[in-house]
Amino acid sequence: MNDTERSPRGFEEQLLTDLTAHVAHRAEMASAVRPAGRRARFLRGWRLAGAFGLAVTLTASALAVQTMRLGDQPPPTANASEIFHLAADAARQQPELTARPDQYVFTESLVTIRDLPDSGPYQTIRNQLWESAGGVAYTQGRYRPEADPNGWSELRVLKMGDAADPTKELDAFQPPAYHGDLPTDPDELLRYLREHPVDLHLPEGADEEAVYGDESMAYTTARTMLHGYVPPRALAALFELLAREPGAVVISGDVVDAAGRHGVAIRMPGVIGGNADLIFDRDSHVYLGTRDSVIRNGKESVYMAAARLRIAIVDRPGQLP
Repeated sequence: MNDTERSPRGFEEQLLTDLTAHVAHRAEMASAVRPAGRRARFLRGWRLAGAFGLAVTLTASALAVQTMRLGDQPPPTANASEIFHLAADAARQQPELTARPDQYVFTESLVTIRDLPDSGPYQTIRNQLWESAGGVAYTQGRYRPEADPNGWSELRVLKMGDAADPTKELDAFQPPAYHGDLPTDPDELLRYLREHPVDLHLPEGADEEAVYGDESMAYTTARTMLHGYVPPRALAALFELLAREPGAVVISGDVVDAAGRHGVAIRMPGVIGGNADLIFDRDSHVYLGTRDSVIRNGKESVYMAAARLRIAIVDRPGQLP
């Protein structure tokens, strides 16, 4: 995928990487008190393959059918623009949350991912993030294998890495997670997003003027806003703005997100070597989360999906709503 599609998933990818060490440590502790015969089976069952190795290995065939299918039914009658307008109507009905700059936006989500982009078993973790509402502190988070209720990692500070250099940590705090200053009119929102593009941390030598001056940049920035909290009226304007983006299409058939909820997926344009989808509830059209897939040898397979379960405003990291 291109750089415009990597940046918004930075925290999920970092959480998945961090979980490798967390699970390995738990496996070592557990194996120390198990008989040798059981130890071998235990370590095979908790295989940590690839950079995003996790604790829970799901049956790939069952997941492909039940959770991550790309759709095998006739196309829906609504087009992408109509779905976005319905999502805007649903957004206006949501209760509004308010936050001070010193508070935190709490989000809980399920993330399902493969060891490798186009092969290997699917694995699922539960993430909890506490992001600074005002962008005045680092994000903190914890995570666990979905099948292990007692497997929570320690709460730790998360720093956004440089997309051009994964080993480099950025010194600045993350952008505010509470987007309370967004315009509530689509035209005004478009102007705002053009003036305040998301930082893509482009590699050295990249043509920044061409990237940030491209007409699609405002839509890319709009999609990154979905990873924080956007008040209802501004969220409605955001979906109405996305309804204007050329090239978005509705995926045919029923889609089931990483949490097992039935939805409709809109495939966004501008992705190289794969696809990025936004998922909305099939009946209420409330925003549910995202799904990313890769294309290899002409075949498409889901790589990662993230389903938002809840969002709230809290006073400190570690506090639950």
